[in-house]
Amino acid sequence: MSIEARNRLLPDWFTRIRTRQTVLPRFQRFEAWDHSRVTQMFNTILQDLPVGAGLILEIGDEEPFISRTLKGAPEKGERVTEHLLDGQQRLTALWRGLHNNYDDRTFFLNLLTDEETALPFYVDSIARWWKDDDKEFRPFWANNPKEQWNRRMIPLHLIEPDISAQQSFREWVKEAIDEQEERDKISDQVSLVRQKFASFNLPFMSLPVTTKKQTALDVFIKMNTSAAPLSIYDIVVAQLEAGMGKSLHDLVADTRKVCPNLSAYYSPEDLALYGSALIQGRAPTNATYMAKDFGLKLLENWDTFLNGVSRTVDFLEQERVFDAARLPTDVVIPVLVALWGVAPKGLDAEGRARAILRKYLWRAFFSNRYEKSTNSRALADFTELKPLVTGTGSSDPSIFKDGLHPLPEEQELADAGWPVRRDRLARAILALALKHGGADLADGGAATRASLAQREYHHLFPDAHLKRMGISDDQIYLSLNCALVTWRTNRNISDKDPERYLAERRDGTNLGDAEVKARLATHYIPYDEMVADDYPAFLKARATLIHTAMISLCAGGGT
Repeated sequence: MSIEARNRLLPDWFTRIRTRQTVLPRFQRFEAWDHSRVTQMFNTILQDLPVGAGLILEIGDEEPFISRTLKGAPEKGERVTEHLLDGQQRLTALWRGLHNNYDDRTFFLNLLTDEETALPFYVDSIARWWKDDDKEFRPFWANNPKEQWNRRMIPLHLIEPDISAQQSFREWVKEAIDEQEERDKISDQVSLVRQKFASFNLPFMSLPVTTKKQTALDVFIKMNTSAAPLSIYDIVVAQLEAGMGKSLHDLVADTRKVCPNLSAYYSPEDLALYGSALIQGRAPTNATYMAKDFGLKLLENWDTFLNGVSRTVDFLEQERVFDAARLPTDVVIPVLVALWGVAPKGLDAEGRARAILRKYLWRAFFSNRYEKSTNSRALADFTELKPLVTGTGSSDPSIFKDGLHPLPEEQELADAGWPVRRDRLARAILALALKHGGADLADGGAATRASLAQREYHHLFPDAHLKRMGISDDQIYLSLNCALVTWRTNRNISDKDPERYLAERRDGTNLGDAEVKARLATHYIPYDEMVADDYPAFLKARATLIHTAMISLCAGGGT
């Protein structure tokens, strides 16, 4: 195999993109540059500086990889003649910027002196948006040639080195500028900039049509891991498509459609690797993902994975665990996916599996099982729990052994920190309250996935109130002093002492103390100690309530 270095001017690149001769292998990552990176590249070109080189694979009669067009480029055209292995971000930015087909930005050539380069022009962009019943993009001035020129800004697509763009510029300048002399002067400046783009050379290295698929893939991986590192997921995507002609991007996209709430818990891309490794009975490590047979086995077990994803999300919602922001440990997600993927469906067999997985879930939340060595322990838990879940055998899983992974005592629960932080035990306590209902203290609404977006972390004993009592911050910001309530309730309570705001709740309903006590009970909040304004006694009493419920859940029962 020989790699040949070549030159190619930007108009030639654009012709190939426009006619779909140059496309991307599907395993490439998607467009990633933000508008500031795009702007920086354009201004580098205006300074007559290089922006790097590309890499293409020449195509014969048949494409070796599944392909797609560059973002914003025509999807129909002539026969594909080359796959762009490296240079996607640069060419996509050049194409979209010079055609102004970004959804939320418009790029302009500013005919003002650039303070950094001292050039009499530079490229920049502005945000665009719709509002209410607008018939035009905002800001409105950006749609009007005269208003654009008042700011000395010319839409960048009018500078593209193409005959049609030149004609569009002539129409624009007539509408934007009244004086012919000024039109001529500006046209000369624009011609200079257009020539910079027309003569811009983006060199590339070319792999010949005789290059084997695996060789092209190896070159792609080596080039990308040395310059802009690929993730392991990117490499698995590439290997899967090279070896089997299947798109992992498509599979993961289907997963999002089948189970749209999955992303609330875990990245579908990462889960596809982690969960698939466990289903294969292998450790979820880079070595596993890079193994030659990993992609093939991933495809073989994909239906099991999808089944596990759907049932896991249903299970978590039934356990009232709604999102990653309140998840004590995310290691449970791939383990649950692998186990629910093989769990029996229906009647007592599913009931048995559910009880085992409930016990696993809550012990994982409350014990130190995943404090370290998470990959090996995740595999061990899958391996040990699988025969119990499927009913094919017996085992004594490590996660169920109190001697190895004891549950916290009441004092440990009382010492747990503020759950907004990534504190496993603090979040486990909050999760337990949500599991029990987590009703809002004022409106009585239960915690749901939708309502959590409107809820805030509330001090049951307000922090200002406790500070007046001389309580230190480390004793104020405790999980036992926290409940999720609506922002309206949080603002209404403010810094009032508990007896006062509970009285307001009691007076606000005809049901009196019974309703207030019922709402508190859904959080395992002791009423008497709150009314007595006895903070130490409150912490102790709530720790006891949480501990009792925890023991029941971690034994596989309910709350």
